[in-house]
Amino acid sequence: MAPLHFTIFIFFSFIFAISSSSFAPPRHPFDPLTETELKLVQTIINKTYPIGPSHKFTFQYVGLNEPNKSLVLSWYSSPKHTIKPPPRQAFVIARDNGESREIVVDFSSRAIVSDKIHVGNGYPMLTNDEQEAATELVLKFKPFLDSVTKRSLNVSEIVFTTSTVGWYGESEAETERVIRMMPFYLDGTVNMYLRPIEGMTILVNLDVMKVTEFKDRSTVIMPKANGTEYRISELKPPFGPTLQNAVLMQPNGPGFKIDGHVVRWANWEFHISFDARAGIVISLASMFDMDMKKYRQVLYKGHLSEMFIPYMDPSEDWYFITYLDCGDFGCGQCAVSLEPYRDCPAGAVFMDGVFAGQDGTPAKIPNVMCIFEKYAGDIMWRHTEAEIPNLEITEVRPDVSLVARIVTTVGNYDYIVDYEFKPSGSIKMGVGLTGVLEVKPVEYTHTSEIKEDDIHGTIVADNTVGVNHDHFVTFRLDLDIDGSPNSFVRNELVTKRTPKSVNTPRKSYWTTSPKTAKTEAEARVKLGLKAEELVVVNPNRKTKHGNEVGYRLLSSPPSGPLLVQDDYPQIRAAFTNYNVWITPYNRSEVWAGGLYADRSHGDDTLAVWSQRNREIENKDIVMWYTIGFHHVPSQEDFPTMPTLSGGFELRPTNFFEQNPVLKSKPIKITAAKNCIPKK
Repeated sequence: MAPLHFTIFIFFSFIFAISSSSFAPPRHPFDPLTETELKLVQTIINKTYPIGPSHKFTFQYVGLNEPNKSLVLSWYSSPKHTIKPPPRQAFVIARDNGESREIVVDFSSRAIVSDKIHVGNGYPMLTNDEQEAATELVLKFKPFLDSVTKRSLNVSEIVFTTSTVGWYGESEAETERVIRMMPFYLDGTVNMYLRPIEGMTILVNLDVMKVTEFKDRSTVIMPKANGTEYRISELKPPFGPTLQNAVLMQPNGPGFKIDGHVVRWANWEFHISFDARAGIVISLASMFDMDMKKYRQVLYKGHLSEMFIPYMDPSEDWYFITYLDCGDFGCGQCAVSLEPYRDCPAGAVFMDGVFAGQDGTPAKIPNVMCIFEKYAGDIMWRHTEAEIPNLEITEVRPDVSLVARIVTTVGNYDYIVDYEFKPSGSIKMGVGLTGVLEVKPVEYTHTSEIKEDDIHGTIVADNTVGVNHDHFVTFRLDLDIDGSPNSFVRNELVTKRTPKSVNTPRKSYWTTSPKTAKTEAEARVKLGLKAEELVVVNPNRKTKHGNEVGYRLLSSPPSGPLLVQDDYPQIRAAFTNYNVWITPYNRSEVWAGGLYADRSHGDDTLAVWSQRNREIENKDIVMWYTIGFHHVPSQEDFPTMPTLSGGFELRPTNFFEQNPVLKSKPIKITAAKNCIPKK
C-alpha cells in the first residue's frame, strides 16, 4: 500500500485545475469524449442527414458508446496495457423530424456503424437550448402577455423553469413531446422558486416549438419577496454563527496522482470520467493488496442511474411534478462549476466536463468535478490497552479519504454527489440535498388559519407552503469483486434459543443463516424488514481460512415509496419498489428509469428487466441501490435549505487476510505557529 505521507498546515493553500483540453489524446477505453471527438461526431452526422431549416435534427445526448466488457478487461489486465483497446465509439440520441434516432459513430473509421429509429414509448433527455427556446416562445405568446397584464404583473420580472409532465395513462399516440412552463416572479428577489405564479397551465410542444395549451385560472396570491435573499453580499447584519477562518495546506502537494483520467492514491487506482446524463462515472476501481502484491478488482463501473422526485400534491398545478432528473434533464448536463475553497477544499484538483449542445457543438462546464483528500478529524482505527500490568498502549491512526465530487443543480435543488475512497478498502457514496424548496402560494400565514383537510406540506413563511416530496437516488454498481463472476449472499441474523445442553443462564443468542440468491427474484431487497447482511462475494476466491472474499453493503436508513403501486408516477419509477436489486450484467441495462425516461410508460425499467428472473449465481452481476428521503419541509429549509445528507458504504468482508491499514503510518499534522491567534 502506498504510504499516506502528507502534512497538513493551517497556513496557506493551493488549488489545482486540470483542463480537459490539456489531456493527451484518449488512451483509456473509458475516457470521456473530447471536444475534438464531439466535433467529429457533429461533422459526420451533418454530412449524413439533410439538416437545415426544413429538416429539424437535434442532438439530445452524445456519450461514449459502452465498450465490450471482455475487451476492456483484456486490455486492462495486459502488462502495461499493450493489448489494443476496444473500438472507440460515440453513442448519439437525436430527434430527427419528430423521431428519436440512435446512432453509433466509430472514430477509427470515421463513419456511422449503426443507425436506427427508436420504436416505443418515451422521449430522450431535454437539451438546454430547447428549454431556453420554449421560454422565449412563451414570453412572446399573446395570451400569456394578456394574462400578465390582467394580473398587473411586469413581464420583465417573470422568469421560467421547465417541467416534464410525466405520463398518466395516455396512449402512445396521445403522448406528445411537451413540457410545462412554470412562471415565477422576481420583483425584489433573485430567489425565484419562492415566488411562483400559480394558476397558469402552459404546455409547449418541443418538436414543433409551439404553445399547444394555455389557460389561466387567475390565482392572485403570491408569496412576498422579503426574507428570501440568500446572497451574502446582500444580507444585512447581524451575521452568524461565527466560524473561525482556516485554510488547510499540504506542503508537498496532493497525495494523489492523476494520469489523464486515471487516479492513483494510497492503495487505490480508478478511472474518473464525465457523462452528460450520469455526471461522474467511476470505472475500474481496484485496491492494491500488500500481501498479494497486486491490484485486485472491486468496481468495474459505478454511477448515478436515476433520481425520482415525486411531489405530494395531487392538485391541477402540482400532480404532474414527478421528475426523473437524470433521464429528463441530465444529471451531468445540469452539473455546475465548483467553487474553489467552498465546494471543494484546498489542494483539490478540478476537472472540466464536456458535452454536446443541441446542434452538436461541444459545450464545456469548467471545474465540474473535483478530487481532494479529506481529513475531518475521523479515526481510521485505534486501541488503548491498560489491562497489562506496568504497560499502557495507545495506538491511533487518523483517517484520510479521497473524494471525487460533483454538484448537479436541477432546477431548485442542488445535489452534492460524492464518491469517497478509504484506505481500509471501503467506498462510500454520498448524496447531499440543498438548494431551495419548491413552494406553493396559500392565503395562510399561520397554521390556525388552515381550512382544508390537507395543504400537502408545511407553512414555512407568509403565504408559502413547502410541499411534501420524496427523493430517490439510484446508483448502478457493476461490482467485480476480485473478478467478474460474483454471487449475492443474504446473510440473515437469526435468533436462537440456547440449547439446554449448554448449561448456562443465557436463554438466547443470534447466529447467521446465509443464503445465496440464485435468481433476480431472490435478490430483491426491501431494507429494514429483517436483520440481514447483504454481501457480494466471489465464490471462486477464498481466504486462507476458507471464507469467500466479498464486499458488504452498509445501507443508509431505509426509505421506500409510499405511492400506491398503480399510480402512474410509481409505475414509471417502479425501480424504487426495492432498495436493492441484483441483475446479470447487460451493457444495455444502464438507466433504471429506461433509456427514454421523459413521458415513459414504465415498460423499460429496472423493474421490468428483473421480471425475467435470470440466474445470478456465480455470474457477472450488477447491484442497484436506492437512497431514499421523505422530505417534510420545515421552516429551517427557508429561504435556502441546509444540506440533508444520506449515503451508503461498500465495505470489504473477508476480502483481505487481515486489517489492510494495520501498518499505515500516522500522518503528520502540524499547526503553523505564526498562524495561531494570540489569546
